[in-house]
Amino acid sequence: MLLLPILLPIFGGVFVFREREEKTRNRLTLGLTVMTAVAAGILCALPEQSLRLMTIEGSLYLALQSDSLGKFFMVLISGIWLPVAVFAEPYLRHGGKGQQFQGFYTMTMGMLMGLALADNFVTLYMFFELMTLLTAPLVLHGGTPAARRAGLKYLGYSVFGAGMALAGYFFLSHFLTDQSFTGGGALNLPLAAAHRPLLLIVFLVMTIGFGAKAGMMPMQAWLPTAHPVAPAPASAVLSGVITKGGVLAIIRVTYYLFGAEFLRGSWAQYALIALALCTVFTGSMLALKEKSLKKRLAYSTVSQVSYVLFGLLLLSPGGVRGALLQMTFHALAKDTLFLAAGAIIVATNFTHVDQLAGIGKRMPRTMVCFSGAALSIIGIPPMSGFISKWYLASAALNFEVRALGYLGVAMLILSALMTAGYLLPIVVRGFFPGRDVLVERREVGPRMTAPMLVMSIAVLVLGLFPNGLQAWISTLLPQIF
Repeated sequence: MLLLPILLPIFGGVFVFREREEKTRNRLTLGLTVMTAVAAGILCALPEQSLRLMTIEGSLYLALQSDSLGKFFMVLISGIWLPVAVFAEPYLRHGGKGQQFQGFYTMTMGMLMGLALADNFVTLYMFFELMTLLTAPLVLHGGTPAARRAGLKYLGYSVFGAGMALAGYFFLSHFLTDQSFTGGGALNLPLAAAHRPLLLIVFLVMTIGFGAKAGMMPMQAWLPTAHPVAPAPASAVLSGVITKGGVLAIIRVTYYLFGAEFLRGSWAQYALIALALCTVFTGSMLALKEKSLKKRLAYSTVSQVSYVLFGLLLLSPGGVRGALLQMTFHALAKDTLFLAAGAIIVATNFTHVDQLAGIGKRMPRTMVCFSGAALSIIGIPPMSGFISKWYLASAALNFEVRALGYLGVAMLILSALMTAGYLLPIVVRGFFPGRDVLVERREVGPRMTAPMLVMSIAVLVLGLFPNGLQAWISTLLPQIF
């Protein structure tokens, strides 16, 4: 059962590649996505399982486990992958190369499931790199010189970052009592205490390495380069899910290998918190100045995902709660924004913010979804983004280093103001363009608006009724710590 959500989309993707008839290929892609999500749901309902696949050499082996954190990520992946697949069908009919995109898109879902189910670092690293290789063609999809440059940049940053993490693991593995991910950490604490300065450097290197995928400075430059050239469905999953693959890897390294007890109060923790806050500010500032719509949303992702990293690096239950909430709500809201941007491109061929005056009258359904997601990203109640930012701010105020905690809250507030500065003008000018702007109604069809509507409704409902998700996260926290 552990192999089913991994192998089903990987082998199914081969048939998607081979299928030339569009309607059959669309049904096959959707069918594989639904079946993978169902398999993941069944696995989540079953007790925790583990499976050792093969031994590479000595203590290096590939293995899977369905622990609570992995189940959480599988649900997140499934919840995002299906609506984006529905949106992609008419979008690709407009943009072309659907066979190529849908094949890689389907197979990537399997790699993400493998990443969520990885039992140890070696397995996680394998799926992490395979995920990078399969998502690079999504960035290269357009085939233009700009797309090729962006694809190579994405590959370079991702592979180099993962290589940094692997190099760190070479040192770390000698201090582990168990190669499997273990809640609370797998370090041999007496042995690790004697080499604490070295291991803190290793932690810093591994976190920055995996942080490349999550868009954390100084490895964030691929995001604003890749998003403008990638198709909108690719941008949606890159921002909503693929960046969260880096977050998952950081959680595994921080809480399941090193452990919060070993890292808490160290210079490495404080340095990475400062780096995450710098990324929050820099991403928001660059988004505020950017005129390209998709590039503005990409800079926003750089900022918003670092909210998640900030919460994780507080090494407290409150911080992790806020981080997991932010990760979920950001995925839903940012996917809605990117899909709305794609719908605008299909209907009008507009790509810059200055062209969007009156877009709310031209595409009302699309812009209603865009507006709700924008309010969530800013953190305005009753949208779900307010809930996660509230928990992050509360955890920061309780941080043991008061000055750093207060700085974190100030940075979150400043970033929220800048986020309002780069998203709300689009909404206001879209619905209230003035009398001199003439608009013609050009709304996209239901196959493109329905996924945006479903996710924007989820953003609102989870903001009004967050208790169920919070209760689920509360069951994860004892296992993580």
